[in-house]
Amino acid sequence: MERPPLVLRALALVEETGFELSSSPEVGALLHVLASSRGRLRVAEIGAGCGVGSAWIVSALSPEVPFLTVELDPGRAAAVRELFAGDDNVHVLEGDWREALPGEAPFDLLFVDGGKAKWHGDDVISLLAPGGIAVIDDLTPGRQQDPVREFWLHDPRLAAVELLTTPASAAIVAARR
Repeated sequence: MERPPLVLRALALVEETGFELSSSPEVGALLHVLASSRGRLRVAEIGAGCGVGSAWIVSALSPEVPFLTVELDPGRAAAVRELFAGDDNVHVLEGDWREALPGEAPFDLLFVDGGKAKWHGDDVISLLAPGGIAVIDDLTPGRQQDPVREFWLHDPRLAAVELLTTPASAAIVAARR
């Protein structure tokens, strides 16, 4: 998939800052496809980083769909806010996602990208609308006895699948039943 111009601008920010934890192109393409699907009313991301995942999502959303991203680091939050300065439907929040997002929920698509958020499955599920989708990336394929993977793949509130994004990494796509 060709990288949208907004993604290229986010990648330039990555180069400028030296941030090393941005979304891979494969995860970006997955997010882009999911954000493109019909019926998205509210979309969010936990962990903006330098805005790469955000850029993949926003590039695919209908212009009227609100997108919120939360970043704990004040400097990165400011940089991502500047990246999206021309888009009134993108809201970059600074702080802890567990405080910033509940009042904005429910979400139809939620990219769980920041820090240890994927370890807080119950809190994340509470942010999803019925039928809403969570994407959890940065998993190691085939890792045995992984509590994160076990939670997301076997929680009865979810229908979930693990997808290889590269030979060395995987993502889980989970829909709230």
